[in-house]
Amino acid sequence: MRKIFMLMSVSIILAGSGCGTKKEQPTGESSILFIGKPVVEKVIAQLADSLGAKHQFRIERGVNQVADLWRESDGSTADFEQFCKENFVAEDAAIKTLFDKLERNFEVLRGNFHKIDLQLKEPIHLTGGEIEPVDMMFGSYDASAHLDDDFFNNKIAFLTALNFPYYSLKEKTAQGDNWSRLQWAYARMGDRFTSRVPAHIILKASQTLTEADAYISDYNIYMGRLQNADGKSLFPSDMKLITHWGLRDELKSNYAGDHGLEKQRMIYNVMKRIIDQSIPQQVINRDEYAWNPETNKIYTNGQESAGNPEPDTRYKVLLDNFKVMKSIDAYSPHLPTYIDRAFEGAMEIPQEDVERLFIEFVSSPQVKEVAKYISTQLGRELEPFDIWYNGFKSRGGIPEEQLTAMTSLRYPNAKAFEADLPNILTKLGWSYDDATRISSLVTVDAARGSGHAWGAEMRNDLAHLRTRIGENGMDYKGYNIAVHEFGHNVEQTVTMNDVDYYMLQGVPNTAFTEAVAFLFQNRDLELLGLKNADPDKEYMMALDNFWSSYEIMGVSLVDMKVWKWMYANPDATPAQLKEAVISAAREVWNSYYAGILGGKDEPILAIYSHMIDNPLYLSNYPMGHLIEFQVSQQVKGKPLAAEFNRMYTQGRLIPQIWMKGAVGSEISTQPTLKAAEEALGKLSK
Repeated sequence: MRKIFMLMSVSIILAGSGCGTKKEQPTGESSILFIGKPVVEKVIAQLADSLGAKHQFRIERGVNQVADLWRESDGSTADFEQFCKENFVAEDAAIKTLFDKLERNFEVLRGNFHKIDLQLKEPIHLTGGEIEPVDMMFGSYDASAHLDDDFFNNKIAFLTALNFPYYSLKEKTAQGDNWSRLQWAYARMGDRFTSRVPAHIILKASQTLTEADAYISDYNIYMGRLQNADGKSLFPSDMKLITHWGLRDELKSNYAGDHGLEKQRMIYNVMKRIIDQSIPQQVINRDEYAWNPETNKIYTNGQESAGNPEPDTRYKVLLDNFKVMKSIDAYSPHLPTYIDRAFEGAMEIPQEDVERLFIEFVSSPQVKEVAKYISTQLGRELEPFDIWYNGFKSRGGIPEEQLTAMTSLRYPNAKAFEADLPNILTKLGWSYDDATRISSLVTVDAARGSGHAWGAEMRNDLAHLRTRIGENGMDYKGYNIAVHEFGHNVEQTVTMNDVDYYMLQGVPNTAFTEAVAFLFQNRDLELLGLKNADPDKEYMMALDNFWSSYEIMGVSLVDMKVWKWMYANPDATPAQLKEAVISAAREVWNSYYAGILGGKDEPILAIYSHMIDNPLYLSNYPMGHLIEFQVSQQVKGKPLAAEFNRMYTQGRLIPQIWMKGAVGSEISTQPTLKAAEEALGKLSK
């Protein structure tokens, strides 16, 4: 899971785009009142007369962009006119020189502020002692919060906005196919200053997101303290699982073994207690009490004790995220809601298009056919938690306990996994030199939470792979996740260091880094030296991708509904939001899942932690599955490393143009749907 978009670039991602409709600013200053249209037209005319008609487009857009951002505190109307006339750069060579200097210095500042942020958050993110209030104070501090304010004060922001036009997503889509690499880099420079968010709001956003991340990272269930109706514990006494990832993965692992179905139902009850906040506070990250999640009773020394439900904390955290994101809206007239900024701004795919793709998929006839196949394999009717069925994950018949024995021996600690990174890359097709170079820029840390990948923000700096490692070493679940996160790190490192322009570093959106992570994760057995001789492996992988997409698309549809509801009800209480989230989850379930997996009004699609700690991130996962499948088809039969480098060194183009360059077509559900249909046809013979 890539935290960079929410925790490292708050000022960019939260601000969105500012060109467009002018409005009164909350500070009391108003661009429409201060730099009026007559002044703008006068400056445009004077520049066009002196420089010539061929510069008309850049002059018009640049002057308008500066006018949109200029406040009375920046200087008088005469100061505005003088600034535009003296700082507009007309000649190609001079524009390139300005671009080079801006790009170089933005990298220096962004990269070093990133290092500060990463180090301040270490006590929160990494294993160690209890998180103290002072750790949260430093961890939620954003040292770069005043950077944009400073850039406006010293006029660097205005210089950039004046000379590098901002292009809307519609314009990028229409024109981008014909742009050179340098033109794309110029366009990304034009994205840099498109709104003006006060530093105190950026700081508040950083603090709120950090607190949400800490809430989720420290939300664990002691599984050995769960009891069934007979007072028996079914899980190992030392098992401690984070929600939702750990709970979900443990549920997945119990499709085989003793008491598997009973364990799954118990975990499912735990999840529902978390969603409706009836979970006793005494069992959250504490092991003093035994707990029967079905009856919701807790016990000490065999005697029932009074339990106190969590007081809607989960939904207060979500509501706090909404409020701080909404506080940006007034400063982002072109993308005036966080929904707009998350999709059209950050993802660069309109929310309506994403929702349409997902509904098309979850409504497809293939869903019912795949569900029938799963039911046949299980020998029973499906239950709601079978949304996490993992029987398509072919492990060559190797029990998970045996895999854990291998991974814990090989990787007793974080440094052991780090030492093996070059070998992992060479097994995936990278040359020794490239594997060594890339791996030298990745370091592995033992994470307090489930883990994440955090890329560098300047060339030749380290990317961090944070992963959870137990006292007995890395179990198979942890290994599988670590391989996923390493996929992120490889993408982060290559797209930072091997892309031709810093302004193009990265990927179109986080779905594309998820696609790489899935490519790595699907090869985890191969990396352990285990060959999967299953002749149906390819078909099983297609069905696994299909079912994973079906699962997470429903979660994403809920996430989108919840954010629309919050915008319609901005003064809601945590209790009201809880009911709205549960209602949205039930609505999506009843529409697309109840007829497949049974149950009515099931709330389980609301369990995902990213809904709480990483606003509107969830849609990147299903988009990542769709992209990953198209990319995996592209690399089939070809060297993974070579194809990866060809595709990912395109850098941060908009998604649909990137996809056409990578695989020859835009993002689509059809390849995944078609492959699932073909797989069922082969497997049913």
